[in-house]
Amino acid sequence: MEAKTVAESRTTMTEVVLPNDTSAYGMILGGKVMHLIDMAGAVAAYRHCRNPVVTVSVDSVRFLNSIRVGQLVLLEAFVTRAFTTSMEVEVHVHSEDPLTGKQIKTSDAFLTFVAIDKDGRPTAIPPLRPETADEKRRYESAMERRTRRLAQKG
Repeated sequence: MEAKTVAESRTTMTEVVLPNDTSAYGMILGGKVMHLIDMAGAVAAYRHCRNPVVTVSVDSVRFLNSIRVGQLVLLEAFVTRAFTTSMEVEVHVHSEDPLTGKQIKTSDAFLTFVAIDKDGRPTAIPPLRPETADEKRRYESAMERRTRRLAQKG
């Protein structure tokens, strides 16, 4: 199976925060942000393996800044490492003021997805070929996170 690059999985999404996405205080609900993170991550994973994927785990999601009604939510997701049937995806979330263009980092997360075949069983995926120094650093640190996740599982 031929290796894929990080660029082949890179996914960006943009949404407008509407009133029904927010709390009584006009800030986006954490669950909505988590939903968007899962969706962006799943698209990146799907692009990497070109198979359906299921979410296996979400490492801690950090909420760094709030996003208000009327602002844009910008998500970027990409595969950091591929294993036999699973892959780690990193997702970054920013808010953008649509009037000024000012962006602020609001959240980040690491998710693990497993590719499945037509019968719902895990299936092999292509390896990842990191190209830049940053991609190589993320690739190496993904193994450390995977080791911690597997240790917590057991």
